[in-house]
Amino acid sequence: MASLADIRARLLQEESKSKGRSGGGGDNAIYPFWNIPEGSTAVLRFLPDGDESNSFFWRERQMIRIEFAGIKGGETNKKVTVTVPCVEMWNETCPVHATIRPWFKDKRMEEIARKYWKKRSYLFQGFVVTSPLQEDTIPENPIRRFAINSSIFNIIKTALMDPEMVELPTDYMQGTDFRLAKTTKGQYADYSTSSWARKERSLNEAELGAVAGSGLFNLNDFMPKKPSAEELNAIMEMFEASVDGELYDPNKWSQFYKPAGFSTGSGTTGAVPVGDDIDEDTPVVKPTPVASAPVTAPAAQEQPVATEGKKPSVDDLLSMIRNRKQSA
Repeated sequence: MASLADIRARLLQEESKSKGRSGGGGDNAIYPFWNIPEGSTAVLRFLPDGDESNSFFWRERQMIRIEFAGIKGGETNKKVTVTVPCVEMWNETCPVHATIRPWFKDKRMEEIARKYWKKRSYLFQGFVVTSPLQEDTIPENPIRRFAINSSIFNIIKTALMDPEMVELPTDYMQGTDFRLAKTTKGQYADYSTSSWARKERSLNEAELGAVAGSGLFNLNDFMPKKPSAEELNAIMEMFEASVDGELYDPNKWSQFYKPAGFSTGSGTTGAVPVGDDIDEDTPVVKPTPVASAPVTAPAAQEQPVATEGKKPSVDDLLSMIRNRKQSA
């Protein structure tokens, strides 16, 4: 098991990599914390990864959500989303992100670029010590998995880097519980008041018995599979079709990726939930002054149609992209 010092060193290393750079099972083990009532708190106790080669007690997932207006040959007026892995998780070039990164330099394109930017979430495991949530079914194994969004993860990470935290929070005898508090901010759930408990707590007899009896999950077993070349081609096809406003085509892509809950007669599929992940982990682009220049005819065609003084809608941006592709 990695020490707290090891984790701090790895976090610094990962942060440095991030600054230098320009995905579940069906066993009902995921605890849906995003469903807890507003104004309530769930107390969690994180456990180490069963994979001792993992320096952290979590795994990071980077997923892309591709939205379609409907399904070809099915419901054509009900939006569906296909969640696919971003190969940047494996330090490889993602064709979707290679396409949309330049869009952030154009204010007209930024909104649509954000729509397809990867979403980060973090897979943990541990105990639900106290829960305000009434679950329909609770798994027999009390060791649960947690799909934590970026905003909550940043709270966890900040505390780990605090020199006042001496012991690993996952230590069985001297660890610390995590208090996950839900409030609202505007129309979104807000977890910014979540925090680590002030006192250390040893695992009780039942919790130690669960670790001994059931064992720890190997978190890597619940990570998305790295796309093959054929699957990566399907991801790019779906992305382009989505941008063009086309429907999801099961005949083309269902053998690779399906919308959550979609059935082809051989079972349904669905992505590991990421909870209320409203963190758009997208690049921050500083506005660049643009010199005045005559507007050429092609550029005029690319201008989104919008009422003066109003921000272009996603539909306007989609139209602009289609025009750009046709003139290319």
